[in-house]
Amino acid sequence: WDETHFGKMGSYYINRTFFFDVHPPLGKMLIGLAGYLSGYDGTFPFQKPGDRYEQHNYIGMRGVRLCMLVSSWLAFLCLSIQMLELSKSLPAALLTAFILIFDTGCITLSQYILLDPILMFFLMGAVLSMVKCNNCADRPFSASWWFWLCLTGVNLAGAMGVKFVGLFVVLLVGLNTIYDLWDLLGNLSLSLVVFGKHLLARVLCLIVLPLALYTAMFAVHFAVLNRSGPGDGFFSSAFQSQLIGNNLHNVSIPE
Repeated sequence: WDETHFGKMGSYYINRTFFFDVHPPLGKMLIGLAGYLSGYDGTFPFQKPGDRYEQHNYIGMRGVRLCMLVSSWLAFLCLSIQMLELSKSLPAALLTAFILIFDTGCITLSQYILLDPILMFFLMGAVLSMVKCNNCADRPFSASWWFWLCLTGVNLAGAMGVKFVGLFVVLLVGLNTIYDLWDLLGNLSLSLVVFGKHLLARVLCLIVLPLALYTAMFAVHFAVLNRSGPGDGFFSSAFQSQLIGNNLHNVSIPE
């Protein structure tokens, strides 16, 4: 059922048809983009689970271009987190990656048009970026430190932009940041000015940057979906008047 649902959402983006859904837009926009780039024209109805795609080009959305592609990176991210950053043990890292590669649930999820592989990619990316940034603590404000801190913010925005359960990795990074700042505050060799710089850097990269990217996702979402479709009745008359094909399109709406 989920593939039918999210496949239809991807078709809406390709056809630029407005819809209403409970999830944030990033994952569905990426599914639609993958379908568009692979030649899918958005005409498959996605009426019920199990319908045959026949001549419709669904491969881009389902596997090669997106879900399977991002799933293939999960083992690499897991290996990097374990071997390079946490345990620093090659056998432990290989075992972790091996378990993930042959996990039946992960294999199944990567075969269909779903948000979960995309979400897991951003979740693991956020954890890896956070750990890499922690390992740069001995050289704060260096290029690598800024890079990993900013990349953590980007991955947080990506996780939140796919599904709201991405807020759990935001909580993880937030707790890690609080612990880090508390440790810096207790370091008597650091002046309050330097501590203020650390605090400001984290506010910019882990709060302002993710929120800006998250808002930008919705800006793109509303810019692309400019045609009337299912769900526009949930919104105001002024909003409906901006949708091509709506009965209120270009009608002057009094304040």
